Parts: sequence; C-alpha cells; structure tokens
Amino acid sequence: MDWSGADILFNPRILLRLLQGLWVTISLSLIAVGASLILGTLLGLAMTSRNTVVRAVTRIYLEIIRIVPQLVLLFLVYFGLTRVSQLNLTGYQAALLVFTAWGTAEMGDLVRGALQAVPEHQERTAFALGLSPSQRFRHVIGPQAVRALIPPTVNLVTRMIKTTSIVALIGVVEVVKVGQQIIDANRFEHPDAALWIYALIFALYFVICYPISIMSRRLEKRWTTTTRR
Repeated sequence: MDWSGADILFNPRILLRLLQGLWVTISLSLIAVGASLILGTLLGLAMTSRNTVVRAVTRIYLEIIRIVPQLVLLFLVYFGLTRVSQLNLTGYQAALLVFTAWGTAEMGDLVRGALQAVPEHQERTAFALGLSPSQRFRHVIGPQAVRALIPPTVNLVTRMIKTTSIVALIGVVEVVKVGQQIIDANRFEHPDAALWIYALIFALYFVICYPISIMSRRLEKRWTTTTRR
C-alpha cells in the first residue's frame, strides 16, 4: 500500500478544519435529534388517539415524509420553500427543518408501535386495580414502551447522524464537505489524500456513533436484569 498520502493527517491546520466541520455535524445532529425526540413522542401519542381525524392527519404526515427521500426534502425546502415563501433560510437552517421533520415522523411511528405493543390485558388489569389513566400510563404502559423504544431509537439517532452528510449538497460545510475541500486543495501535492481523509472521517463518525450503541446495550441489559428480579 502507498503510504505517501498519510502525512496529510499530521497537518494541524487540516485536523483543525476537520474538527470544525465535525462540530457542524454534531450540532446539527444534536438539535435535530433533541427536537425529534420531543416532537416525535407527541406525534406518537397523537397517532394512538381515538380521534379518527387526528390519526388520519398524522398518518398522512408520516407517509409523506417516508415516501420522499431526505435529499429531495432537503432540496424542496432549501431551493423551493425559500423561493416560494421568500424566507431567507441558510443551508444549516434548511437542514435543521428537514432533519427535524424526518426524525419527528420516524420517532412518532416508533412511539406508536411501542405503545401499541404493550399487551392490552395489562392496561385492563391496571384499570381493574383502580389506577387513573395518568397512573396507568406512568406505571404500566410508559415504562414498558420506553424499554421497547431504546433499540430502535438508538438506531434512528445513528441514522440521523450519518445522514447529515447529505447537507454538503446544499453548501453546508460539515465534516464531509470539509474533507472534499481538503482533498481538492491538496490534489497535486497529495494525490492519494482522499483515502486517508475519508478514512479519518469514517473514524470520526465511528467515535460519535459507537458510544451511543454501547450506552443503549447497557441500558437494555440493566433493564432486563431489573425485570427478571
């Protein structure tokens, strides 16, 4: 293997630029994930409503977001919505809107599924014991739904983090875009830099996502042990 391009990784300025791009990725992901968890939980509760109109509206929203690819949504918001509504959205703001809308839809469906997966007889038993609706949710339905939600929610979070790389296509200078700029700027001096830059970007994504996966497995193991006791 030709190691001649690896020395580009030892340039402090290049590492600093990649870390700055990584911070854009992290900040975008954190805000979108945080908003999606809150709004998605509310959406999931609405999707289990007994009101048929509410269920129909939430289902339409979910299906639209699912059918349209994230990249198309990104272009629609950044190039279409800004022109039609005369909003002066930056690429970062457009990306936040799209990722929050997507994350909310996905999280809402996960919450709906987790709530409906709780056996119905448990709610009936809690009702027979005289628990109020809020007590039934807090002590019976909620805890079981949360435990079921952990694995798919972690998967959604890591998907959102990794998918933020598409925002480079609307000019957001996140870590992948920075990597492309570095490769272009050094294509003559370091023609093999692409391999090493993208390998480093891979490692940065791994460092972000792997601890989230580890934390999820520990929570699952702790709750499983608690349940068995």
